[in-house]
Amino acid sequence: MRAWRWLKEHAVLFAGLLALAYMLVPILVIAVFSFNDPSGRYNFEWVGFTTKYWGSPFAITELTDALMVSIRLAFFTAIGATILGTLIAIALVRYQFFGRRAANLLIVIPMATPEVVIGASLLSMFLIYGAKLGFGTLLIAHIMFSISFVVIVVRSRLIGFDRRLEEASADLGANALTTFWKVTLPLIAPGVLSAALLSFAISIDDFVISNFNSGSEVTFPLYIFGANQRGIPVQVNVIATMLFAITVIAMVAVIIQQRRAEKIAGMRPEEAANKPAINIPV
Repeated sequence: MRAWRWLKEHAVLFAGLLALAYMLVPILVIAVFSFNDPSGRYNFEWVGFTTKYWGSPFAITELTDALMVSIRLAFFTAIGATILGTLIAIALVRYQFFGRRAANLLIVIPMATPEVVIGASLLSMFLIYGAKLGFGTLLIAHIMFSISFVVIVVRSRLIGFDRRLEEASADLGANALTTFWKVTLPLIAPGVLSAALLSFAISIDDFVISNFNSGSEVTFPLYIFGANQRGIPVQVNVIATMLFAITVIAMVAVIIQQRRAEKIAGMRPEEAANKPAINIPV
């Protein structure tokens, strides 16, 4: 009876652990098979342990070129989507204007729309306007569907923002631009950085929209799709494991910084009085 009671009390924990395992087991398999030494072209069965592919992860020229295209595309997508999405989020949270409710609804539509619909629609638009498919069309497409994620993340950070900090900055003589750069942006920076990393990850992982609008460009997911028909090289597993490890490290750093920002933002006046003064240039 006590065992059954203990099981019911920890049922949510067990369900969460099962869900986490369900998501992480495929990634663990990829990491394990990055040390496999297949006898043929297909890396589907465990043959033997080796580290030779980790010693030469960029030995395949076509794979390296596709990876560089994806990294460059994701980098510029993260910059463009983060700037536009942050400005949109500030406008939606801070200002009242005609069509604000409609804008809040429209910003979520790309997240709910199937990617095949977005990809086909963008392809039709590019063909109508005579745009040449390639890196430029890929960048426009990726920024378009990444903006929604940036707006959602940054908006949630702005909603819990203490506006009294900005008022205190204005009382000390700082203008609106100085207040934004010295007070607002540092406090919402963890949310902005999280949004940038999210848009980077979404862009580097995208296949459906890229498949419609890539033209002659080959991204990392497109290369894997083509290589799947003739045998995926072990280097793909190695690079995928590297990308996952880098992403985890970056997200942990963002979480630590976000907790520090939340601690500073929630500091009481008497606690802040014991801290060194911060000069805000006017």
